[in-house]
Amino acid sequence: MQRLRHLREDRDLRQSDVARATGLDQKTLSNYETGKTNPDSYALIKLADFFGVTIDYLVERTDNNFLDKEKIRGKLDEIQKDIDELKQLL
Repeated sequence: MQRLRHLREDRDLRQSDVARATGLDQKTLSNYETGKTNPDSYALIKLADFFGVTIDYLVERTDNNFLDKEKIRGKLDEIQKDIDELKQLL
């Protein structure tokens, strides 16, 4: 789970910090990050909640993390702008 490692490193956290905050074992987190094991549903929920992301984003099923309503509004505004620009071309 490369995204897990990226989320952790982007926040300047150590595995032990995430372990302490989520109640997961540090070695288990290491195994998730290296792909040796996969997290169960309990761990996925804990990690997604801790990082404030969706589970789909965490497991790389999507590149969009729309958990935050402001991000949704921002993305919709971008789409609307693109639509308006396309309409001007017609």
